[in-house]
Amino acid sequence: MSAEATNPGAPIRRRGRPRIDLRRLGRVAVLGPVSRDRLPDAIGHVAEAHRAHYPDADLSILHKAYVLAESSHRGQMRKSGEPYITHPLAVTLILAELGAETTTLTASLLHDTVEDTEVTLDQVREQFGDEVCYLVDGVTKLEKVDYGAAAEPETFRKMLVATGDDVRVMSIKLADRLHNMRTLGVMRPEKQARIARVTRDVLIPLAERLGVQALKTELEDLVFAILHPEEYAHTRALIAAAPVPESGSPGATGDPLSAIAEHVRTVLRDADIPAEVLIRPRHYVSVHRVRIKRGELRGTDFGRLLVLVGEDADCYAVLGELHTCFTPVISEFKDFIAAPKFNLYQSLHTAVVGAEGAVAEVLIRTHRMHKVAEAGVIALGNPYTADGTSALPQAEPADGERADPTRPGWLSRLLAWQQSAPDPDTFWTTLRADLAEDREITVFRTDGGTLGLPAGASCVDAAYAQYGDEAHSCIGARVNGRLATLSTVLSDGDTVQLLLAEDAASGPSPDWLDHARTPAARIAITRWLDAHPEGAQGTYGSQPAGRRPERQPADLSDAGVNRAARRAATVVVGMPDATVRLAGCCTPVPPDDVTGFTVRGGVVTVHRRECPGVARMQAGGRTPVTVGWGDAAECRVTLVAESFGRPGLLADLTEAIASAGAAVISATVEPPSEQRVRHTYTLQLPDAAGLPALMRAMRDVPGVYDVNRAQHPAAAV
Repeated sequence: MSAEATNPGAPIRRRGRPRIDLRRLGRVAVLGPVSRDRLPDAIGHVAEAHRAHYPDADLSILHKAYVLAESSHRGQMRKSGEPYITHPLAVTLILAELGAETTTLTASLLHDTVEDTEVTLDQVREQFGDEVCYLVDGVTKLEKVDYGAAAEPETFRKMLVATGDDVRVMSIKLADRLHNMRTLGVMRPEKQARIARVTRDVLIPLAERLGVQALKTELEDLVFAILHPEEYAHTRALIAAAPVPESGSPGATGDPLSAIAEHVRTVLRDADIPAEVLIRPRHYVSVHRVRIKRGELRGTDFGRLLVLVGEDADCYAVLGELHTCFTPVISEFKDFIAAPKFNLYQSLHTAVVGAEGAVAEVLIRTHRMHKVAEAGVIALGNPYTADGTSALPQAEPADGERADPTRPGWLSRLLAWQQSAPDPDTFWTTLRADLAEDREITVFRTDGGTLGLPAGASCVDAAYAQYGDEAHSCIGARVNGRLATLSTVLSDGDTVQLLLAEDAASGPSPDWLDHARTPAARIAITRWLDAHPEGAQGTYGSQPAGRRPERQPADLSDAGVNRAARRAATVVVGMPDATVRLAGCCTPVPPDDVTGFTVRGGVVTVHRRECPGVARMQAGGRTPVTVGWGDAAECRVTLVAESFGRPGLLADLTEAIASAGAAVISATVEPPSEQRVRHTYTLQLPDAAGLPALMRAMRDVPGVYDVNRAQHPAAAV
């Protein structure tokens, strides 16, 4: 039985990637450099891997860094028995294989020197420059933090702070953790389990966020072996018995996936589409998840087809051929090229049915996409250089964030809310919850920017993501152009416009916490509620859950506004001595285009011509009566204001009405429904010409999103 099977902490060989013999590397490392003009054998593997990604790279700085690291660590040994220099060499080799640029590799070789040797940061800066010094300092700060169980919350708070300006620090840390996990077997089982749990809860999700799938998958397998040894052993046995070829090989006989792969090659060759078709074996955790999902593994479940092409357009050409020549499984199709994941991942996903019903999952991507899918931000090169070494374009984003892939939007959000977290325990809880989200959506702002939010996020989350603490005064939103409450759950691709009140005194209600998914929103809301216990009860839309005010008419004629003047004889009717009444369904006022109809008792009701009642009466055979407006300008009108509830809204509306010179005859405020409030006012205006200005003034009140003339019988006066 292999050492991997007997010791769950032993390194797991990934198919297609040879493992460097660390003991041989250690023996070579202690010998030091052999000459000034040749790299020592110990770092030769790093140089070879680096040149594979950067053929013109200057290796002299790596040579210089290795010489300093080896001489500084000389005499130090790891718990596994190897010379200590093997650790920074292995970490650097991991990063070099993933395509890290020279500056990152230099810092990786030196990442333990300041912490564990006599080398100082000033020496690093003097010999290698400010950028390498900054990266080494960032990793050093992480190493200084106690990793004891009680210290975990503060540990990762400091980790985020240390990596805030450059995620290359985190890249080095992840490679450092991977090598330590590979050699974890020398530690006590309880310590292995503790380190594995921390790796599972925080570092693996961070690797996912950074898009470094190669590190993430191996870390997952190592954690799986330690925390679930029985399931791991069973999965390992299933994989060993499956006829899956090595990663990157063109296929093997005897398994259905190889047969489909060969058929795909033939189809693409006949279509004259240059493509490389590989079989990509699933790693242990992936196979385990598929087994849990399906119950029984199919022969094609141990791997997926990977189709690599040259251009983006070729990806869609391949997709078209596959869906034409095979039966596609439509539910499995996903386009991450048109809509990349938050961690830079791009690919087309589909599944096709081969001979005898065998279903194969297919990944279609360009070679550049594949590099980024494997290495994430590590593959982006140095974002601070302008020589085109970055794997992705560095255009300025529309949302105004600095064009720096080492500071992705999700990290900026984590850094923002970690500063607001009231204590380490709250930070730790919310960090783990946030990292547990394995999917993120993108919503578009009406100003042209975008917001990245976890799946299931609401308008509350969007408000705090966009405005921070200013979102306390948010009163509603428009989603895809339609008014929506703050509790509305957003979907990928939605367009959202957040509506803020001008009243800085307004704030969130406790029920906002029911709709908040992001740590930023929950921490900000909780902090405001704790600081404003008297405001937590709210009014209108800010009621605690389950409480709503009862509907009651409010006669506001004594509320500091002018009393209504007596209604003038303002309508001229083409019938002598007729009694005239203004219709309550449309409340006409000068200079509306009006018409009239005779009703019972000889009364003439006056309607606006666009009133729906006019069409109904004409359809019923009623003959209209000629009416018009006289010289008198005073009028009475009923207006309906639609608004989002907030404290002080009623007072602000009545103030706007009074400022326009109108008198409130009566007012009805309906109970809030999903934070929306409907106000109906019957008003007396001294001059009908002031009605448009009055309606504009009411619409300008924060929280009011529409004001219209009543289209139903007016309230009794």
